[in-house]
Amino acid sequence: MRWNKKYIYPKSTREISDGQRLYNINNQRLPSVTTILNDTQSDHKRESLKKWRDRIGDKEADKILKTSSQRGTAMHKHLEEYLIGQNFITMPGLEEEARLMSQIIINKGLSHLDELWGCEVTVYMPEMFAGTSDAIGVYQNKESIIDFKQSNKPKKKEWITDYFFQVGAYALAHNHIYDSNISQGVILVCTPPPNMEFQEFIICDDEFSFYQEEFIKKVKIYNERHSK
Repeated sequence: MRWNKKYIYPKSTREISDGQRLYNINNQRLPSVTTILNDTQSDHKRESLKKWRDRIGDKEADKILKTSSQRGTAMHKHLEEYLIGQNFITMPGLEEEARLMSQIIINKGLSHLDELWGCEVTVYMPEMFAGTSDAIGVYQNKESIIDFKQSNKPKKKEWITDYFFQVGAYALAHNHIYDSNISQGVILVCTPPPNMEFQEFIICDDEFSFYQEEFIKKVKIYNERHSK
């Protein structure tokens, strides 16, 4: 992998307003991609999440979500440190789990990253949305948005459509601002120890365009709900 800092990514700040995560960027307040996805999720998904919470109870559900969030944050930090050339900081407990998972993603996924343009960088579509991309560059010889995910169990492709919407949205924004030609999204997933199962999901070309078009529909729905 080689660094190619061919693009200058903007600085931004974030805020929470009425439960919505917003990016302040270039004098615009834009909803995050994840906020739009959460706001426009299907009734089926909402009901599935409710059934899961009802089945295990609020206390256990909150515990699982908190642990997953902390592990995911730590894993992303380790991967960011790797990509920008810093040394890993090894700590016991949850942090060590995250470090081990990030190493799996490095060995099995990021070994296919040919060129890195940026990591943990802000991308935005003026007047529409913004977000932070885990990594952007060339993956298996194709301009790509790369996203890192931790999961408590292996995923099926049909379960992770929101991930595809997310990378598609980031590509739309990047191509608009920088006249790039990103047409591939890569999702790299690892489960916690002891199994640490790795998965790579790739969508590109027509399938990638489909998720981009569907995401724009979600943006329109979101705007209709929140217009004043």
